[in-house]
Amino acid sequence: MLPFAVVTGVDSAISRAQERLLHLQAPAGYWVGDLEPPPEITAEYLLLCHLLDRVDRDRERRAVRYLRRRQRPDGGWNLFEAGPPNLSISIKVYFAMKMAGVPTDDPAMASARERIRAMGGPVKANVFTKILLSLFGEYDWNGVPTMPVEIMLLPPPFILFNIYEISYWSRTVLVPLLIIMDRKPVTWLPLEQSLDELWPVPRAQASLRFPRVPEPFTWRGLFWKNFFIAMDDSLKIWERFSPRPGRKAAIEAARRWLEEHVSVPGGLGGIYPAMANSILALRVLGYPDDHPLVLGQLKEIEALAVEHDDELWYQPCPSPIWDTGLAMNALVESGVPSDHEALRRAAEWLLDKQVLVPGDWKVKRPHVQPGGWAFQFDNPFYPDLDDTGMTLIALEKVSGLDPDRVRLGKERGLGWLLGMQGQDGGWASFDADNNRLYLNHIPFADHGALLDPSTEDLTGRGLELLGTLGYRADFRPAERALDFIRHTQRHDGPWYGRWGVNYIYGTWSVLRGLHAIGVDSRQEYVQRAVRWLCTRQNEDGGWGETCESYDDPGRAGDGASIPSQTAWALLGLFAAGHTTGREVERGIAYLLSTQHADGGWDDPLWNGTGFPRVFFLKYHLYAKYFPLWALGVYRRTRT
Repeated sequence: MLPFAVVTGVDSAISRAQERLLHLQAPAGYWVGDLEPPPEITAEYLLLCHLLDRVDRDRERRAVRYLRRRQRPDGGWNLFEAGPPNLSISIKVYFAMKMAGVPTDDPAMASARERIRAMGGPVKANVFTKILLSLFGEYDWNGVPTMPVEIMLLPPPFILFNIYEISYWSRTVLVPLLIIMDRKPVTWLPLEQSLDELWPVPRAQASLRFPRVPEPFTWRGLFWKNFFIAMDDSLKIWERFSPRPGRKAAIEAARRWLEEHVSVPGGLGGIYPAMANSILALRVLGYPDDHPLVLGQLKEIEALAVEHDDELWYQPCPSPIWDTGLAMNALVESGVPSDHEALRRAAEWLLDKQVLVPGDWKVKRPHVQPGGWAFQFDNPFYPDLDDTGMTLIALEKVSGLDPDRVRLGKERGLGWLLGMQGQDGGWASFDADNNRLYLNHIPFADHGALLDPSTEDLTGRGLELLGTLGYRADFRPAERALDFIRHTQRHDGPWYGRWGVNYIYGTWSVLRGLHAIGVDSRQEYVQRAVRWLCTRQNEDGGWGETCESYDDPGRAGDGASIPSQTAWALLGLFAAGHTTGREVERGIAYLLSTQHADGGWDDPLWNGTGFPRVFFLKYHLYAKYFPLWALGVYRRTRT
């Protein structure tokens, strides 16, 4: 029996957290929290406004205020809170602040300039930063990897490369870039706004060539990297001297693709970089600034603004469907009646958002019928498996709805999810079998996130859905998914987390799936994961993991405690049958001690992953519903 004071504390914490979360629900029925990216998105927005001659000085001033707050003491800007300085982000922010009128002798600019030069300057920046600088004449287009627009003419069966062999986010960013990189437009800046001061050596003396990797045949990755660098050299010569008979047809193919994909609500791909590139590409193609397609993308970008006090910053996209599904699960699992009016409104809203039209995924799965959910308010070409799984899990837990409508929605959603299972047994995010990993070695893909292969966290979600709907481990898709899970587990117990930081997130996702599908928690590989979670608990009773674990797997499960990661660890333990003991009690005590008077929690550190190693996120609502979810499951196991 738990002491009366502990029981009372848990009950009170749950009640206050439920009240807080219900208060945050939008009148339409959904939940959506701020989705905070690194400061580069805000910097890119400010620079886009200069390219488009749409500068609003008041908004610019408030954005600069935000950028100043995010600067590190050493002068740089980072990918995530408490992380090291990042060169590419620091260059973009410095550039945006300079264009906003911040003088170069400002202390923030002086320290940033010193840090950027120490890290190697523009020549060491990533590809997308070099492209942005090239648009202003601050980097030579010849130093940017070649991506000829003729790529648009390569059909999907073309194995080496075609636009459907790369991820959705890469595709939506790349297609408009193919148009831009073909024309290579430049908006020349006055001399006083140039970035000459960021180059450690004079710009004219800097080598812009991509260095080959020594010993190219040591292993496969090095071979592919050198192969694609050599190909880039050849393509540069081809672009310059070849008559290129297919160029006009390729530009027309890119234009048609772009028009089709920007003509839907939500903007191109529902993400800022693709929308920004689409505006520039449309202008290059001759579309006027007041064209409906251009205005539509601008409207979607402005909807990404977040204003707090006297600061302004921009999200990469909104997250309403994801937030709503998770909030519903947390409320139900913490004891809110399944027919509660707030849950029914949320469920109705989600049913209205089901995507019933085909998207790009149809190229790989032509016989699968649509039925998934996207991440954003609207993104009809790109529903994803994670949101679909979480939405269907939430719908299964809500009652008081039109049973025929719910049944049809679940049948369509499950059919789409099963049809998108990969040949390896796992699930990816937006596509199936998007796993030609050698493509991550092309110079354009220096971020290493060109593809969308199956991942452990997504596969765990698929298993959880199947189990929630009543399927067991002997169901053939579940058998295949379990095989994927067994083969991807790390030797010491955890699973990798693609979309949340990191091994704690992946392990939580998988353990929930294993429990739901009926895997015996006494199995050795499950208990190995439990032992790993227990050993990663911090002295304060919580759990945390730094985003640096993507670069250094030795730091898996290592980091300062935060509420959301503590909740993931506890939910993973509970799913594996580990519901008592010192680790559990200390974890619950951490959540109780960190709850605010208003019933919520806050994560001081980043908790989400856009692209491992290169783009991280902070979901501001994670700390509002995950701790509630964990406390709810804990209480249920104790009664």
